[in-house]
Amino acid sequence: MGNNRIRIVIMGAAGRDFHNFNVHYRHNPVYEVVAFTATQIPDIEGRAYPAELAGRLYPQGIPIIAEDDLPEFVRNNVVEQAVFAYSDVPHVYVMGRASWVMSMGLDFAILGPESTMLRSTKPVVAVCAVRTGAGKSPATRRVAEVVQEAGFKTAVVRHPMPYGNLVEQAVQRFADYADLDHHECTIEEREEYEPHIDRGSIVFAGVDYERILRAAEQEADVILWDGGNNDMPFYRPDVWLTVADPHRPGHETLYHPGEVNLRMADCVIINKVDTADLAGVQQVRDSISRVNPRAMVIDAAAPMFIDQPEQIRGRRVLVIEDGPTLTHGEMSYGAGVLVARRFGAAELIDPRPYAVGSIKKTYERYPHMGPLLPAMGYGAKQVAELKETIDGTPADLVLVATPIDLRRLFDITQPSARVRYEMQEIGRPTLRDALRPVIGPKT
Repeated sequence: MGNNRIRIVIMGAAGRDFHNFNVHYRHNPVYEVVAFTATQIPDIEGRAYPAELAGRLYPQGIPIIAEDDLPEFVRNNVVEQAVFAYSDVPHVYVMGRASWVMSMGLDFAILGPESTMLRSTKPVVAVCAVRTGAGKSPATRRVAEVVQEAGFKTAVVRHPMPYGNLVEQAVQRFADYADLDHHECTIEEREEYEPHIDRGSIVFAGVDYERILRAAEQEADVILWDGGNNDMPFYRPDVWLTVADPHRPGHETLYHPGEVNLRMADCVIINKVDTADLAGVQQVRDSISRVNPRAMVIDAAAPMFIDQPEQIRGRRVLVIEDGPTLTHGEMSYGAGVLVARRFGAAELIDPRPYAVGSIKKTYERYPHMGPLLPAMGYGAKQVAELKETIDGTPADLVLVATPIDLRRLFDITQPSARVRYEMQEIGRPTLRDALRPVIGPKT
């Protein structure tokens, strides 16, 4: 059997790639996955997808190599096909990778939703997006609120972020902050989990999403899929919500697989209409009408909250924003910059001259960012470098505009303030209208 199996490499970023393997390849005797490649996430390559998760066909596990090392791997190993399995990249980038792979003599493939979505015994609401940073997390929190008000218990299942021990992270359950500490969550993980926990929702995540789904079904009436980047849902949704961002008009049809989410959505939420140009909002609306005219369209604002906004006026401000939104999300500003300008900051301090270690390298890799600091924190070392960068930046005020309050993780020596943001529908239709297939008609 082994000599006749199609030998493939899965190109990923420690998330979608593992899921595709688990549901489509793990027990499939037609294929032999000889390696995963890794990109986007630091310190993944050089590890292995462990035998405990890989199944009986892979008693030695599966090596994870850097994507840049794929040509050498192909020269030294028999490989027939590469399967692309990561998200929030331009369409031209995907075809660039395809040309690169094909030049090595390999077939190039992408698995679609029908091959990778699992079925639940409970109703599923999926919240996805056309780009990273469009506002999925606030949208998911608002969905949870609407579903709970209708009398249903929810469990949030978050897109994977398996940066640690994959066996220990196979199925994770987060009900309080102690669970976050127990699992040694990174800043990125805390940013996604804490806001849900603060509102009483149980969060599930990990690596093996069928086991995760079965665990969540034991505790909830409705499963909420909280997507990562602009990836497609891992579970077949009864209601598919996609969040679009008018601050990046046109991106909704230029990125993979965000355009899939746009085309398959039951409802598209145009978020941040309160801070976007009218022309940008209209461009997004026209895109929806062109590629998915059957979709319900909801307009939504992203109101921002800050305690004592008067402390911003006249100050030299260092703004800390959500990391992934700025990096592969390609935003040059976020909610913190908008708040700082709205309330009269004298200057936005540029932290780049004071950046150290991996934070400095992040600026070199993503030169589009403006005078702000991305909250990168994929491990203890990077968190320490983030703190060192903050401490070394000569600011009168540090504006923490990340989904979690970084001051719970470390002390900020300068005076500081917190910016929070939510999602709020404007007019009709509303999320209650979109969620009727799950929660029923309004009583």
